[in-house]
Amino acid sequence: MEGGAQLGAGGLELPPGDGGEEPEGGPAGEAGAADDPGGGLGLGGPPGRSLGGAGQPGAVPLARPMEIGADVGWGEEDWTEVRIRAQRAGRAYVWLNLVEQRMRAVVAAVLRPIYEPVHGHEWVIAAAGPAGQEWVQRAVAVREVSRRKGYLLDPADDTLISFLTLPQLRELMVQHWPCFEPYFEGRREVELALDELEVARSAVARNRALSETVLAQAERMCRRLLELLGAAPEGAAAMGRLPVDAVEELVGDRFCDVVGVHSDRVRLQRQLPAEDLFGGARRLDAIGIGLNLLVQNYSGRRLVRLAEAGCRVRLLFLNPASSAVKRRERELGLKKGELARSVETNILHMRRVRSRLRDQAAFEIHVFDETPRFTAYLVDGDGADGLAVVQSYLRGARGMETPVLVLRGPGRTVSARGVGEGVLFPTYREEFDAFWADSRPVS
Repeated sequence: MEGGAQLGAGGLELPPGDGGEEPEGGPAGEAGAADDPGGGLGLGGPPGRSLGGAGQPGAVPLARPMEIGADVGWGEEDWTEVRIRAQRAGRAYVWLNLVEQRMRAVVAAVLRPIYEPVHGHEWVIAAAGPAGQEWVQRAVAVREVSRRKGYLLDPADDTLISFLTLPQLRELMVQHWPCFEPYFEGRREVELALDELEVARSAVARNRALSETVLAQAERMCRRLLELLGAAPEGAAAMGRLPVDAVEELVGDRFCDVVGVHSDRVRLQRQLPAEDLFGGARRLDAIGIGLNLLVQNYSGRRLVRLAEAGCRVRLLFLNPASSAVKRRERELGLKKGELARSVETNILHMRRVRSRLRDQAAFEIHVFDETPRFTAYLVDGDGADGLAVVQSYLRGARGMETPVLVLRGPGRTVSARGVGEGVLFPTYREEFDAFWADSRPVS
């Protein structure tokens, strides 16, 4: 090489190292010290370490390889964190996917008949206009790349509108709102809801963490948008007790008709208070030892109004004089007669409620003598909005402390296997009917 240049490690061309042109400590040495205080070529090596050994004339200092020693493993806490992130992102994605599909369908249904007769397949470009020229051309480019690389697995997606994002669909709707106004009300509400979704949409698109608050807000906004855009599920108005969740709608067949699991009754009531569970019911069947969820959490006045509105009530208590009550007292470590008095108090309270009704035959109270195996509240089990709250009796735990299952009524199919096949609600309803047939009425 010219000038006696040398090749160092990695192919770097090193300056000549004869050491004769500049004395040590001369201008070249000063420049090197000022520009590269770390010791030669800016590679961060310690000063004094050079090729050919320290003190060798003309040697250029280079950095030695450093041992990284990075810990690339994940512990249990790390896995827990990423699972939570994935669960939240998955829930948000389902909602956002539904909203985007609905927006795409609405925009196409309204704008396509206006622009397609004149502009043909380029009707989306014409609808975007000069204001949307940049993003619509970007969508065109993405579609062309997808065509060449074979990403379009469904021919229905080989349309330009399929490549528009949610903010771009929003722009089309806002720009042409007079076209949408005859079909939808509340332009401002639609815009605000779509703006609120941008935080969650951006986080999901970039695989960033979603907080529980942002996820809850996104789900509320998506549900509201689907209502505003006329895509609320059939019978949604009747499902105010526990609305069908979008994720449940998609994966519910994996879990029969179980739509909620809670470690105890306190956590159940945070999500589903007694007012929401029993309010507006047409039919209520309940079986248990003392039925505290109903008796102690739903006032007698409300029960009277519920029954007067036409709700048929059947309550099945464990007989406070039976031997099963005494066994349960021993299991829970209660004093003799303590549980029996509690059950008797609840029955007396329900009798007072019944006495205030005009049609007392629609409010039935029975007792049974068998060993109690579960407590269940079956609400509107004959309709699409039916729910059941079920708890098994554990040996050493009170009803307040035992796990709770929330079941969806059989009026709605959650599985391709069909209603009543592989679901739990009918099982508990049959058990209730069997206990009721062997019970005795309370006068």
